[in-house]
Amino acid sequence: MAFPLSNSFDEIFSQLTLRDPHGGLPRKILFWGEGVGEISSYVAGWMAGEGIDVIVLDGANRFDPYMVSTFAKRASVSPEDLLKGIRIARAFTCYQMTALVEEKLISLLKKEEGAAQSPPPRVILLGPVTPFLDEDVSEREVRPLFERLLRKVEEMARGGVSFFFFQPSIPSASRAYLARRLFQISDRVWKISLEEEGAKLVLEKERSLKIIENCKLQNGKCKFEGKNLKCLSVDG
Repeated sequence: MAFPLSNSFDEIFSQLTLRDPHGGLPRKILFWGEGVGEISSYVAGWMAGEGIDVIVLDGANRFDPYMVSTFAKRASVSPEDLLKGIRIARAFTCYQMTALVEEKLISLLKKEEGAAQSPPPRVILLGPVTPFLDEDVSEREVRPLFERLLRKVEEMARGGVSFFFFQPSIPSASRAYLARRLFQISDRVWKISLEEEGAKLVLEKERSLKIIENCKLQNGKCKFEGKNLKCLSVDG
């Protein structure tokens, strides 16, 4: 590993994987910038070490099992045991990435649900934008494909699935609107930069989730109804 990870990483990941009985856990967290391949692999090992099953959909071909071993050594656990808790599927085209989210991911989640897993698995999307930067694929195809992927992610997030996006930086002229769309749908956004003292995290966006009692969301507006209903009001 070319750079050290500070304890602040472990603290951040711990907060993001805590189970919230009110459903206020952020479901879509974006990390972008430098070293995301190594860091996402480390995070997968960290989660597996916490007893959480992890599903990795790799669209950047950057998942590094050696980083899982790095965490295993740090935590004094068996790398083989951690890797057993990580399921990996790779995509090399935007069509494959969309299919992974729309079909393969649903299949994997159903298998985990059938095993009565607790806590529920976490999903890491490594380089979700990267396959869509292929210049051989027309703009007319890229936009609707990416929007399909995002709609499916948001649908599953509303159903309780937690997503962790890890996206390498992309050239500003290379379909940067895709990265902006990913930024827009994310509840939290962290920028990662590599400095001499190690990797640095900067929080760029945070959506606060507030519980409102006796509220029912209807047509985009909150409508109070019943004694036990709750609604999440989103600010940010």
